[in-house]
Amino acid sequence: MPNDPLKTRLEIAKNKVSKKNLFDKKSNPSPIGTAFKLSTELVAAVAVGTIIGFIFDKTFGTKPWFILIFFFVGVVAGITNVIRSAKNMQK
Repeated sequence: MPNDPLKTRLEIAKNKVSKKNLFDKKSNPSPIGTAFKLSTELVAAVAVGTIIGFIFDKTFGTKPWFILIFFFVGVVAGITNVIRSAKNMQK
C-alpha cells in the first residue's frame, strides 16, 4: 500500500484548498484592474452607440444625424455605467 500516504496527503491538501475562499469578495481588486474595467465600460458604450447610429444612418440615408445622436446616447450610457460601478465598488 505505497499509495496510502499519497492519498492521505492529497485529501488533506484538497480539504485545505476547499476551505480557503480563493475568490473572497472582501478583497480589493487591483487599481489597474478597476481602471481597466471602468474605461472599458465607457469605451464600449460609446462604440456601441456609434455603431448603432451608423447602421441607422445607412438604413435611412440621414448621414451624420443618427451617428451624432447615438454617440451622445452612448456617452451618457457609459458615464452612467461608470458611476454605477464606482458606487458598487464603494460598498
